[in-house]
Amino acid sequence: QVRLVESGGGLVQAGGSLRLSCAASGRSFSSYTMGWFRQAPGKEREFVAAIRWSGGSTYYPDSVKGRFTISRDNAKNTVDLQMNNMKPEDTAIYYCAASWLLSSAYDSTARYNYWGQGTQVTVSS
Repeated sequence: QVRLVESGGGLVQAGGSLRLSCAASGRSFSSYTMGWFRQAPGKEREFVAAIRWSGGSTYYPDSVKGRFTISRDNAKNTVDLQMNNMKPEDTAIYYCAASWLLSSAYDSTARYNYWGQGTQVTVSS
């Protein structure tokens, strides 16, 4: 069982930066692929970033590539999402997710077993 708690959301102007953090409780954090997803009002939850359990490879959709960076600290059981050059369309609730030994389909919500409660991110124009 893994419990995930996000923090760091808030209001930022377009072009600004924000850093989200997700703290995980439970054992074997290093064996979980960690992902970030977001959901805007009236839209489906969409993939934002993932970092693999082994090797630390990272994955991003084109919409955030070059602006967002995911990182993890296995010693602290945390995964962060650094968001730069933010745009109004980045406004959403951001969720942290975990999947045991996930090695493919990183962008699929169905592949993640554990989810945080979400944190609101608002980007003003």
